[in-house]
Amino acid sequence: MTNEDLKAIVEKLIINAQLTEKNILLYAQKQYEAQERHREAQEQHREAQKRQREAQDRIDEELKQLAIRMNQTDEEIKQLAVRMNQTDEQMKRTDEQMKRTDEQMKRTDEQMKRTDEKLERIGMMLGNIGNNQGDVAEEFFFQSLLKDNRLGDIYFDDITKNMYKQRGNLQEEYDLVMTNGDTIGIVETKYKAHDGDLAKLERKMKNFKKLFPFFSNYKIYGGLASFHINDEIKRMALTQGFFVLQRYGDVVHTDCGEHLLIY
Repeated sequence: MTNEDLKAIVEKLIINAQLTEKNILLYAQKQYEAQERHREAQEQHREAQKRQREAQDRIDEELKQLAIRMNQTDEEIKQLAVRMNQTDEQMKRTDEQMKRTDEQMKRTDEQMKRTDEKLERIGMMLGNIGNNQGDVAEEFFFQSLLKDNRLGDIYFDDITKNMYKQRGNLQEEYDLVMTNGDTIGIVETKYKAHDGDLAKLERKMKNFKKLFPFFSNYKIYGGLASFHINDEIKRMALTQGFFVLQRYGDVVHTDCGEHLLIY
């Protein structure tokens, strides 16, 4: 074997050794890459398992909370059922109480009806008494003025009682009316005088000439005659210019102020 042949063999061996080393390096590289991919896959698998466990834990917690809420709802439903039963019982008791109240109201209405009837009878009796007293007072002053037909220093020719007159929508009733040639005396008679009687008397005086135009040129005086009149009403009557006629036993006493009201 020549040196050339030996050289060629050595070169061939070197080339083969280089190829083998290269292949070994390529194989090692592939193995390393394969291992890296395996580790990444394992890591991804572990991450996936971790996420799965976390998701499962969340699901378990939600299921637990749902179970708690369902238990609470069941308890609330039970309590609601108890309250509804209590409400039903209360409504039953209320209905019974309302029935008793209705019966009591019926009895009360019947009693009030009887009371109203009794009060109406009493009112009629009192009204009759008041009317009788008024008639007594009117008759007393009428008979007294028949005998002494004057108001203070004013003498009259005649006297009329219970004069009623209506003219259109205007109407009045006069207890006693006294007349002479140019003067009218209007006397309001009361068993017991009240301050409202003074306004009534003045209204009747104002309306007299409207109701009786024939007397339009006459002077009109007013008088309040009463069995009972307190000092204040008497003072008011005299201040406003009315005659005040009072009973003293079987006679009539007449007072008047300094100024008389004339219509």
